[in-house]
Amino acid sequence: MGFIRVINPVDKNLALLFLLLNLGGVAVRFVIDLNFVPVLLLSGGADYLKVFQADQLQAAAMAFLYLQKNGYWVSQIFFGVWLFPLGYLVFKSGFLPRILGILLMASSITWTTTSFLYLLYVPGYTAITKISFPLGFIAEFGLTVWLLIKGVKDQK
Repeated sequence: MGFIRVINPVDKNLALLFLLLNLGGVAVRFVIDLNFVPVLLLSGGADYLKVFQADQLQAAAMAFLYLQKNGYWVSQIFFGVWLFPLGYLVFKSGFLPRILGILLMASSITWTTTSFLYLLYVPGYTAITKISFPLGFIAEFGLTVWLLIKGVKDQK
């Protein structure tokens, strides 16, 4: 909750939007990861599963794995979108480097685009990940390193 206190004075509404989008992504990811439970149950070899043939159990387990994979990309939409208000808040803050704010907003656009392209089954969607992954790493890791080493300047 500490970082929200740092960016909250910049714009309370955008800080709340940033927080809600992040929480939305976590909630979706949690629900989607519940698809691993039936996979474990179906592949556990319990006695009540002996009425099904092995290929039926494998097909059902794969269906849950595909649901988890596609749901992962739904959660990534939230995780892509929350970078934009974060980037804007960093850009407008005056006590964090503006370049990091620009990189975070650009990362938001590329990561959200990657997620939508995957969900829409666009062939070659991975081409944008060649930009999205390094850009996101530089932006998010850069903000983390900045906060760890430099901290936040005193506000006047």
